[in-house]
Amino acid sequence: TGSIAKRLQSIGTENTEENRRFYRQLLLTADDRVNPCIGGVILFHETLYQKTDDGRPFPQVIKSKGGVVGIKVDKGVVPLAGTNGETTTQGLDGLSERCAQYKKDGADFAKWRCVLKIGEHTPSALAIMENANVLARYASICQQNGIVPIVEPEIL
Repeated sequence: TGSIAKRLQSIGTENTEENRRFYRQLLLTADDRVNPCIGGVILFHETLYQKTDDGRPFPQVIKSKGGVVGIKVDKGVVPLAGTNGETTTQGLDGLSERCAQYKKDGADFAKWRCVLKIGEHTPSALAIMENANVLARYASICQQNGIVPIVEPEIL
């Protein structure tokens, strides 16, 4: 919800759950001429359970327009001990249960982000191995729950 907070702040609007829901509703119910341009939408946990003013769940709105519903499942990056400022991504704990529920609630794919810093001495072998293992475990858990994993190794 960090990106949406900046958008709301830029127009002088308070960052509340209802204002975020309204903003997302505006995007998801835009003119149908944009439908062929959008193949899928990645939602946050909060967004997956929000509804339009007329009571339609956001995933239903996306699917009715021909889109595929995705969900961000990682819990953010954290420092990787033993490295020079490198990170790993947290969120594997409870991921299988979350994926099973997300699948029931309309998600067809998931996204997980890891960050690798490129520099004279990075990425370290530890960071490469740790992030590769985390991404592989995430992908395996998604597949076990019928969700297509999108692997996002971000290179900085």
